[in-house]
Amino acid sequence: MSENQRVKNVFGYVFMFAVILLLFAGCSTVKTDEKDSFSSPSFFKEKKEGPLYYDFGDVLIPREFKIDKNSSFVYTSPGFSAGVLALSGRVEVSSLCTFFEENMIKDNWKLVVSFKSLRTLMLFQKENRWCVINITDGQISTDLEIWVAPTVTEGARGFLK
Repeated sequence: MSENQRVKNVFGYVFMFAVILLLFAGCSTVKTDEKDSFSSPSFFKEKKEGPLYYDFGDVLIPREFKIDKNSSFVYTSPGFSAGVLALSGRVEVSSLCTFFEENMIKDNWKLVVSFKSLRTLMLFQKENRWCVINITDGQISTDLEIWVAPTVTEGARGFLK
């Protein structure tokens, strides 16, 4: 199997995993403090410097990244948010990986696995949610996708039982 084929397979599996988890978002009873969306003017905690929290109140993002609203989708309801934030900025991939490894732990995320190549994937888990961080190093900028989805519980499996 070629390197390109392996990268496509890994990305395909992560994408399918994220889509399946998002299908069950309506059945989740996750409680968080998110109230604002990236479409509103106050979508981050008030700070003039340093990293920001966007739609996911427990995923810190370096300030150098700007949201691509056309490629982002976040579902928000009272006490719950899930979806994907697409961002781009000029940040070195290795320092970005270190940033997420250090800051996700502070927000009670546990690193489950990471794949590092031309495309870097990091999978984090909390007791009630998953987070997939997809980093692609481009020639001009670094692209970042952050997928957050609920954990599927026994009562929310639906047709997968």
